[in-house]
Amino acid sequence: MTEDGTSQAAQAGTAEATQAGTSQATQAGTSQSTGDTPHVTDHGGGVWAIKVPIPDNPLGHTLVHVLDTDRGPVLIDTGWDDPASWDTLVAGLAALSTAVTDLHGVVITHHHPDHHGLSGQVREASGAWIAMHAADTEVVVRTRSSEPGIWFDYMSAKLAAAGAPEEHIAPLRAARASGRMRTLPGLRAAVPDREIVPAELLPLAGRRLRAIWTPGHTPGHVCLHLEEQHPAQLPGNGRLFSGDHLLPGISPHIGLYEAPEDTRVTDPLGDYLDSLERIGRLGPAEVLPAHQHAFTDAPARVRELLDHHEERLTGLWTLLAEPLTPWGLAERMEWNRPWEQIPYGSRNIAVSEAEAHVRRLVKQGRAEAVPGTDPVTYRAL
Repeated sequence: MTEDGTSQAAQAGTAEATQAGTSQATQAGTSQSTGDTPHVTDHGGGVWAIKVPIPDNPLGHTLVHVLDTDRGPVLIDTGWDDPASWDTLVAGLAALSTAVTDLHGVVITHHHPDHHGLSGQVREASGAWIAMHAADTEVVVRTRSSEPGIWFDYMSAKLAAAGAPEEHIAPLRAARASGRMRTLPGLRAAVPDREIVPAELLPLAGRRLRAIWTPGHTPGHVCLHLEEQHPAQLPGNGRLFSGDHLLPGISPHIGLYEAPEDTRVTDPLGDYLDSLERIGRLGPAEVLPAHQHAFTDAPARVRELLDHHEERLTGLWTLLAEPLTPWGLAERMEWNRPWEQIPYGSRNIAVSEAEAHVRRLVKQGRAEAVPGTDPVTYRAL
């Protein structure tokens, strides 16, 4: 893995980061952060970004965007559910002469807790509506209704099937048996009450914000296209709130869509690559991502990411000259640190990413499962 900034893997820090040579910081935004004043960036045209911290995470922060509408301000994402994050969000709004109680609505790019975590508190304080794609709303509902024990059982079985050694699975089994299981993150996030419908405009008075379904990082991830002329007259097609789909210096984590009762064979990496090409054709003047910084030349960044994943797939195909389990493949893949230095939880995410890449190779006809193997091993074709 190459790295030119902070790496991301679903809040664990193991996914690959790639070169961002063509990415540029916003040419229109101005930012302020002095003393106790939170870091707020004015992107012009009634759009601001508040840098909301993510506790104990290499990503550092989520860029929560504020969009002015004729009915009041609307948030795009909310940040992690943590007192310091909440205080920063509230202070950032105050710096814009806005209170949480003034918020009209919240649009969530995807269900991960650094994006959706504070939505419950926002709704409780303001009565704002919460909108999300149906596929990710399904994940939120499932998470809130499931006992943590079900998740521990599922993860133990998944890791065993992927070839993880017993010493790695043992802590999950012990936690399940003890009954002292940690609460899953995201349980206080709101269940959305509005559905984001792909290709449709969101009902925002005085603004043209269109939803673009971009699955891959999550099954219901959306980018949001602000179909308005760029305030600094930059060339291109409006502005894009890209969530985690398109970031200036990070390749987002692409793992399996995890649902204990779902037996469908999904292809998250294929979904992501197709979604990238869709965004590249859109050609926005500027991208406003949820991490790092705003940038221009989205088509160039899309090409970098497409090339990166093709190189990665070819590298894994080469590794599969020797039949390997997903765990064995993850051990040999290039990450941002040696395998023995990757934390426990991040190894689970790394294995999921390895599985997503193997599924893509199988779908392309470049690899196959070796018949009769348990745990299943894969080999190149």
